[in-house]
Amino acid sequence: MREPAASRWFRRWIGSDEFINGYERWCLWLGDCPPNELRQMPEAMKRVEAVRDFRLASKSAPTRKIADTPTRFHVENILDKPYLIIPEVSSERRSYIPIGFMEPKTLASNLVKIVPHATLYHFGVLTSSMHMSWVRSVCGRLKSDYRYSKDIVYNNFPWPSEPSEKQVAVIEQAAQAVLDARSAHPESSLADLYDPVAMPPDLRKAHQALDHAVDKAYSGAGFKPAPTKSDAERVAFLFDLYRQYTSLLPTPEAPARRRRRKI
Repeated sequence: MREPAASRWFRRWIGSDEFINGYERWCLWLGDCPPNELRQMPEAMKRVEAVRDFRLASKSAPTRKIADTPTRFHVENILDKPYLIIPEVSSERRSYIPIGFMEPKTLASNLVKIVPHATLYHFGVLTSSMHMSWVRSVCGRLKSDYRYSKDIVYNNFPWPSEPSEKQVAVIEQAAQAVLDARSAHPESSLADLYDPVAMPPDLRKAHQALDHAVDKAYSGAGFKPAPTKSDAERVAFLFDLYRQYTSLLPTPEAPARRRRRKI
């Protein structure tokens, strides 16, 4: 290594492709590096100076402004607790978008969506057939691949309304079973595991159990779980539920009409 002292400042960097295909990328994160320590690392200093010069040469005023902080990223997704990661782009061939938990030491790129403070319950609902039906109906596309967005897909998704403690617990147990089934195949990437042909039977069975648990959480809103449901049935139900949820929002008052003065 050309700069041994810099080793503790490298952190894993994850985007959609790295997460799904199981390969690693690393970045040099110097945002918290004390100045006296940074100045003792000439190779790292060269890179910081290069970042500063690149930003100063930009035609963008906001980019030139952040030249004052060359040890920091332009956009920083840095959390202190585990978080849920959702690939922004994923193949439409898969029955489920592969999502999962990530440790805070791993930095997320702008090519994934992150959900801070997520629990097994959130993971379970988001990796269910119910959510995937919503995704396929409303998400954008990159060519034909899913393009997951926070505003259109995530923020508008109708979650179960007031699920019981038992329903939440069952979803959490089923969600953990999905993670356990993945762990049983440590040599396989998520791309391998979620290939529609190569998907291992134990993982498929775990997802089917999770789908049933999530469906049951919606039963209070009128969804009748069945062994199989089509996307059309799920989407029709979810849009009706969305209509119910949004009908509860306060209606903005129409602006008062100004009376014309008589002359």
